[in-house]
Amino acid sequence: MPVAEHGEVCSRATYFLMGHALEHDFGRVMSNDTFVRTGTNPDTYRGADVCLISFARLPKDQALPNGPLETAPDLVVEVRSPHDRIGDIQIKVGEYLNAGVSVVVVLDPGINAATVYRPTEEIPQRFSNGDELTIPDLLPGFAVRVLRFFA
Repeated sequence: MPVAEHGEVCSRATYFLMGHALEHDFGRVMSNDTFVRTGTNPDTYRGADVCLISFARLPKDQALPNGPLETAPDLVVEVRSPHDRIGDIQIKVGEYLNAGVSVVVVLDPGINAATVYRPTEEIPQRFSNGDELTIPDLLPGFAVRVLRFFA
């Protein structure tokens, strides 16, 4: 079960992403383990801590599904809990990327860091607490100091 710090980091990520998405009329932001389809045959799902789906993938005038997201979000944010092993996080990241997610951000409160994964890049980008997290290929203009996710 996630600890309070996990919930706070998820809330901060939601806040920053929601502000950007609303300001730029970009898409919808969801949290609280929104189920995302990550595979078929057999059907598999993951509960994303925070995710963003653009209006390009799920049009603004289209209602959200009454169930899991069947369309991959553009962005998923996962917050590492103290009990999460790195290998388990890597498996989650791989499932999201294989399902069509463009960017996965892992926030690690234990070391105040963010790691950004893309299906097109073998080596993830790492941001420490003094850096600004940017995702220019997906969210032009989005920039948040990594430390703000944790303090």
